[in-house]
Amino acid sequence: MPKDRSMTDSSAGVTDASGTNQGAPKSAKKPRRMMRRRLKESDVNVVNQPMLKKALGGTIVGNTMEWYDVGIFGYLITTMGPVFLPEADKSVQTLFLLGTFAATFIARPLGGVIFGWFGDKIGRQKVLAATLMLMAASTFAIGLLPGYAQIGMWAAALLVLLKLVQGFSTGGEYAGATTFVSEYAPDKRRGFFASFLDMGSYLGFALGAALVSVLQLTLGQAAMEEWGWRIPFLIAGPLGLIAIYFRNKIEESPQFQATLDAQEELAKDATASDAAASKGPVGIVKAYWRSIIIAMVLVAAANTAGYALTSYMPTYLTESKGYDPVHGTLLTIPVLVIMSLCIPLTGKLSDRIGRRPVLWIGALSTVVLAAPAFLLIGVGEIWSTLLGLGLIAFPVTFYVANLASALPAQFPTSSRYGAMGISYNFSVAIFGGTTPFIVAALITATGDDMMPAYYLMATSAIGAVAIYFLKESAQRPLPGSMPSVDTQAEARELVATQDENPLIDLAELPLDTPAPEAARVPVRA
Repeated sequence: MPKDRSMTDSSAGVTDASGTNQGAPKSAKKPRRMMRRRLKESDVNVVNQPMLKKALGGTIVGNTMEWYDVGIFGYLITTMGPVFLPEADKSVQTLFLLGTFAATFIARPLGGVIFGWFGDKIGRQKVLAATLMLMAASTFAIGLLPGYAQIGMWAAALLVLLKLVQGFSTGGEYAGATTFVSEYAPDKRRGFFASFLDMGSYLGFALGAALVSVLQLTLGQAAMEEWGWRIPFLIAGPLGLIAIYFRNKIEESPQFQATLDAQEELAKDATASDAAASKGPVGIVKAYWRSIIIAMVLVAAANTAGYALTSYMPTYLTESKGYDPVHGTLLTIPVLVIMSLCIPLTGKLSDRIGRRPVLWIGALSTVVLAAPAFLLIGVGEIWSTLLGLGLIAFPVTFYVANLASALPAQFPTSSRYGAMGISYNFSVAIFGGTTPFIVAALITATGDDMMPAYYLMATSAIGAVAIYFLKESAQRPLPGSMPSVDTQAEARELVATQDENPLIDLAELPLDTPAPEAARVPVRA
């Protein structure tokens, strides 16, 4: 895979076509004059297909493991209440555990900031391995926790602490995984490959739901409350070791490695540092605040619907609709599996018609379908509940499949992991992870079982506005990176058509190189 030492982010402190330095600190020496050169075949990254498959597999396995860990807690909320708060009434137990689930997301922004910063400094692969280790260890530890009967309120306090550790590690997972796969994938198929991450996420939820359901059916509620609830958490230990093994087999993304090589080469020039990345999270926010706000709004809209379907729905069916815990979990499994299998299809669709149109389908269908979905669930029959769940899953399929490819493409390579860690995790902490707690509290306060529908409609209406301002990225190179293609023939065609190709903006490619000495000396008549 050819590497060009001239490759660096467009956000770096180099001069643009007009000769103006865009990112150098004021105290830096006078910038060297740069000249624009032509895109060459050696500049284009031709994807190593076996390496892409290995990277995709290692990332998906880890992401599935992460969301299995998150999911099983949501499916065990109605079971774990008597373990940690046996003296409280049922509604207080549920609110406590929903609040504990929400607490997981309080730690996510900190994890996103720290892991994102490290990911942009030392590499995506190393950080992703660390987040998975921390997640598997904290989940396994929950399975070992003593209950209220052994240590009283300390049991609940330790549960909250371990969920905070989970949230901290998860803060670096999704941002890193989407960044990693987006940088590995060819430009024309980035939506398709990135969508496999969310397919793995929801399959992880489905795996957790299936395991909890089997245990509930075979052990019974009494045994589940006594000791059976521990099994799904303890299984996370060996599953985590397997996932870590696969993740350690993947190599650093070529786009990030090329940027790292270029930064090392240009480090000799004081003007060649990325001002945003060098100042850490604060510099990233100042440089890309518009893109970060747009990303946060979209993440809020998508994850409100997503967490309503996965983490809250079993509790809603049990607490508000009278289903027993087994059926409350079982009914979500077929919906999650079917939705997971459809996610790559909507990812592929976004490669053909664009990210924005597909995201608009997700936002508008949520506004239209949320109320009918909860009305159907309210009928109380299994067929109507499944249909209602399907109506919620439909927009989620269009949402999540495309955020994984659309959001990383809003930021340059040298700051991508950090910017994703900030925008995704702050939004999920405020809106996504708190969705189960907020809608449960709204139902308790108003007595209206339709409050979840109204909440989903409001967040998606705002999300539709944000999509209007989103930069279209389908089939285009990532900011700060050279084009990425499947074959050498595509690379040749891209170079030959670079002037008239509407998907290639030469001004945005890192093609600036130092001008020769002769070119920098003014010629006098």
